[in-house]
Amino acid sequence: MKNIDIYKNKNVLVLGIAKSGFSVSKLLFKLGANVTVNDYQVVNEDSLGYQLQKMGIEVIGGGHPLSILDSNFDFIVKNPGIPYTNEILIEAEKRRIPIITEIEVAYQLCEAPFISISGSNGKTTTTTLIFEMLKEGGKKPLIAGNIGEVACEVIQEATSDNIIVTELSSFQLLGIQEFKPKYALLLNIFDAHLDYHKTKENYIEAKMQMFLNQDSSDYAILNIDDATINSLKNNIKSEIIPFSLHNPNFNCVYVNDSTLFYKKEKIIDLSDIVLPGSHNLENILAAVSVAKLCDVSNDAIRTVLSSFSGVQHRLQYVGTINNRKFYNDSKATNILATSKAIGAFNEKVILIAGGLDRGNSFDDLVDDLKNVKAIVCYGETKEKLKEAAQKANVDIIEVSYNLVDAVKIAYSKSSNDDIILFSPACASWDQFANFEQRGDMFIEEVNKLEV
Repeated sequence: MKNIDIYKNKNVLVLGIAKSGFSVSKLLFKLGANVTVNDYQVVNEDSLGYQLQKMGIEVIGGGHPLSILDSNFDFIVKNPGIPYTNEILIEAEKRRIPIITEIEVAYQLCEAPFISISGSNGKTTTTTLIFEMLKEGGKKPLIAGNIGEVACEVIQEATSDNIIVTELSSFQLLGIQEFKPKYALLLNIFDAHLDYHKTKENYIEAKMQMFLNQDSSDYAILNIDDATINSLKNNIKSEIIPFSLHNPNFNCVYVNDSTLFYKKEKIIDLSDIVLPGSHNLENILAAVSVAKLCDVSNDAIRTVLSSFSGVQHRLQYVGTINNRKFYNDSKATNILATSKAIGAFNEKVILIAGGLDRGNSFDDLVDDLKNVKAIVCYGETKEKLKEAAQKANVDIIEVSYNLVDAVKIAYSKSSNDDIILFSPACASWDQFANFEQRGDMFIEEVNKLEV
């Protein structure tokens, strides 16, 4: 970590705790900042806020009072999940108090270069692939962001010999000022998180923040099959490294004749890749692009691709019970992710889907639902999913609300050789703290079926 004192004696408000707020509060306090933490939840002995209080950090819980801004803060570190419509943030902008997110603090203090990965779908798989390829290639990577540890924790142990591999959301990217990744990878863009960003244009602008501070010495790794990304590439100042699944050319990573190439150089036959699902090929192309830029050998890349079978909660094989295979795809928090998950299987699929209602319909899922045997609808969105299934003429197995019942019913309605796929197409926050907790419950309920 850099030996700098830019935060010493600064008055900092950390708005929202959770993992990132907890970590950045500790780090700023350690660096001599005057830290105040504000969280909507009441502080009690089981809370992270209580742990911060024990360290000597001021914590104000139980709401977001505007009066908190009377302390004349130099800047605010905002939890990514808190929208800019929060009253404190609106007032802070009026007072011209800078608002950043935890990743900005981590970048300012880190000695190592950053690889940033963003997109509407596939971030976690791609981030993990890049990390594994760099590790296999002896590049000393550290993984942070939405996957692994909070960046402010990771960078404290990093040196210039390391490289930080970060999965970043649009929420995090909105709060950057100086953040300048050496390698910035954008996988895809489609309608997502519009309850937060309000418009697709705002969402795109947030994603493009990743390239804001790059220059000609940096790299932008772009999916040129994505029409939106293609239309934006002229706004990027860094060197563009394209990858394509459908448009093979000698200037990018591409697939031709069932073989993956880097420029004219053969990397691996597709038959030797063990990661399931055709949709994962885009993620693999993206990861190979970054690995080659970082001088990872083809042998190291092939070793990873011939052994890496996926990440937890992302088309994760759970087990087989009475000739029914169960897959946990809890990370599928939007329609595109579920669409790609359905397309990964040739067998008959019983889909379990549902979750937080963000106001969108599921009409974009109708064509994909035509390829499933039946759907179990649950959660806040069950009625909307039911409408989409009716348009697709798919058998509907409706449950009242919870995932426990959904698993039991899907199993009871299944037959030999069916795939029971949990791919919600929705965020988890109607019933769960996060998608990990939701996926863990699915696995737990599947395991109970064996009893």
